[in-house]
Amino acid sequence: MERKQQFNKNKLNPKNEKHLTNNEDIIIGRNAIMEALKAGRRVNRLLIADGSRDGSVQKIISLAKEAGVIFETVPRDRIDKLVAGQNHQGILAYSSPVEYSTLDEIIQLANDRNELPFILLLDEIEDPHNFGAILRTADAVGVHGVLIPKRRSVSLNSTVSKTSAGAMEYVKVAQINNVAQTLKQLRDMNFVIIGSDAEGTEFYDNVDFNDAIVLVIGSEGKGMRRLTKENCDILVKIPMIGKINSLNASVASAVLMYEVFRQRRRL
Repeated sequence: MERKQQFNKNKLNPKNEKHLTNNEDIIIGRNAIMEALKAGRRVNRLLIADGSRDGSVQKIISLAKEAGVIFETVPRDRIDKLVAGQNHQGILAYSSPVEYSTLDEIIQLANDRNELPFILLLDEIEDPHNFGAILRTADAVGVHGVLIPKRRSVSLNSTVSKTSAGAMEYVKVAQINNVAQTLKQLRDMNFVIIGSDAEGTEFYDNVDFNDAIVLVIGSEGKGMRRLTKENCDILVKIPMIGKINSLNASVASAVLMYEVFRQRRRL
């Protein structure tokens, strides 16, 4: 591949519980709530289940006090009803929604760090658990931002936050109107578009990722859409010898993201 050196720039509401407004969301899970507080996200109120006052909850309470957040102890079944059976780990937070970033902000972050841009584009990922796991890996390897379509794609929500173990607070996510047009725009800015596809022409570890890149991951069942695939410069595949011919989207993306990370660590 010829190196391109330059680049341009839920809503839950059982009876007797307050309504969530359009400007309010919930977070569940200890890691997710702790990271939201650490990141400075506005948390309006905490509900803590009876008997949930061990070490990690005490740390959350301490952070909440520092931020002036109101908290109260409530029966566990009250939180159970609010989260419709999800594992809340004895704590729930009402918070302001996570703000989406823009593509320009993602590129600017790479510029500010003086790093080759590393952008992940998720083509209609709909499972919030997959999305959360992807964000957790993205944070670990230094992805500058994640692009998702505004339609037919999971949004940032409490399940994503919990599954990401709080990484959602740190990885920039931008919604885009049209995947194909966005890829064309990025190519004009000297990005290399690399898609993951079972019928790819190159094994992923034979590709040089030391460029400004967009790594494209397709949806859980269908993979990349036709127009998305046509707008990729290279299609890469992950070798497999088992009976199953595909990997979960979050696992495939993790393999590829870590290859980018591995190569760039050598620079």
